[in-house]
Amino acid sequence: MKLLVTGGAGYVGSVCAARLLEAGHEVVVLDDLSTGHADAVPAGARFVQGDIADVIGEVLAEGFDGVLHFAAKSLVGESMQDPGKYWTGNVLTAIRLLDAMKEHGTPKLVFSSTAATYGEPREVPIPETAPTHPTNTYGATKLAIDHAITSYAQAFGIAATSLRYFNVAGAYGHIGERHAVETHLIPLVLQVALGQREHIQIFGEDWPTEDGTCVRDYIHVTDLADAHLLAVETSVAGEHRIYNLGNGTGFSVKQVIDTCREVTGHPIPAVVAPRRAGDPAVLVASAERARTELGWKPERADIAGIVRDAWEFTKTRQGA
Repeated sequence: MKLLVTGGAGYVGSVCAARLLEAGHEVVVLDDLSTGHADAVPAGARFVQGDIADVIGEVLAEGFDGVLHFAAKSLVGESMQDPGKYWTGNVLTAIRLLDAMKEHGTPKLVFSSTAATYGEPREVPIPETAPTHPTNTYGATKLAIDHAITSYAQAFGIAATSLRYFNVAGAYGHIGERHAVETHLIPLVLQVALGQREHIQIFGEDWPTEDGTCVRDYIHVTDLADAHLLAVETSVAGEHRIYNLGNGTGFSVKQVIDTCREVTGHPIPAVVAPRRAGDPAVLVASAERARTELGWKPERADIAGIVRDAWEFTKTRQGA
């Protein structure tokens, strides 16, 4: 298939583009490089630099079998401080993408959504049937896009799939996390190991969990990319399917920090800070539907392996 990967110079998008190429697909990457990196675009993919909202019609006019849409604004804190940036950058851009797909007859769409659409979970692991009550603007924009996709799939026969997941981690060869503003736990802990931070903060150790720290689901970026491949290959015309992706079991903040200590051989000082408002104690996604309907299962679920891949990438980037 000839596939367009929007945001394909970013962390998850670039890994997905690489896996698509390995599977024998023709890949075009569209990215404005506002947060992505040109050197992350895999060899063999054609790169188009531009704002999706401005050039998507021109690009899709070439003729594509599908789009994998990763491009998005994704900082939760920023989304609350500057909501207009997120409603414009995420939702309006997605509508322009959907309109361009309709105009040029692009039949398939895989959307990189988020489990933040659920908000505070009523049950864990979180199933796709859980109520969607996002607690931040970022999650609200992703949910709005999911609703729009459903409408377009029903009206115009688009074969669409949304994939909702929490914490992506690990690396795929030379591709790993490189965020200008880093908010994810594993890269932050590894920065301490490299001496770029004095310590890592633990936001509360009195949560109702086994060791008192928050528990989160982590998924290896390669497993996540493979789910996108399965989604585009198995999509059904006129249907919008939604799948959660995760390991099904979570790891606590202390477990992650201890694992990073073991993998890196560094002491990694940790400092306990007050709880953050709005942080749930446990966030774990159920991926049973993806296992059953997509035939997907995480092959790299071991937290030590996830951290090891991230550490090797981090050391390489730092010349360590």
